[in-house]
Amino acid sequence: MDQHRRKIKMLCALSLIGIAYSILLNSQYTLTGKGTLDGMIGVVFGLYMSSHPAASLVDLLFFKRAVWNQSSSNRSMGFWLVINMFVLLIAWIVIFIGTTRLIGRAD
Repeated sequence: MDQHRRKIKMLCALSLIGIAYSILLNSQYTLTGKGTLDGMIGVVFGLYMSSHPAASLVDLLFFKRAVWNQSSSNRSMGFWLVINMFVLLIAWIVIFIGTTRLIGRAD
């Protein structure tokens, strides 16, 4: 159970950082002064963010461990899936913003 709490804290921290990155890039045009560097940071961080929910899904589908225990209730399993999907959505947004910054804007 303690392992699940650490994973939930990690997912929450990643989603907060991803939301902060997205808000900062939308309010200020750049974080580092270079659009290419901002884009690379966004793409790499978004891929890292999405790796955590992907690993949980692989564990769930193929190994049927780590998340799905006999002691887990349907409510806790649903909560776990919602958190993973939320983090995946934020990661996709970060990747999209990073890719947009990386390839530049057509004026």
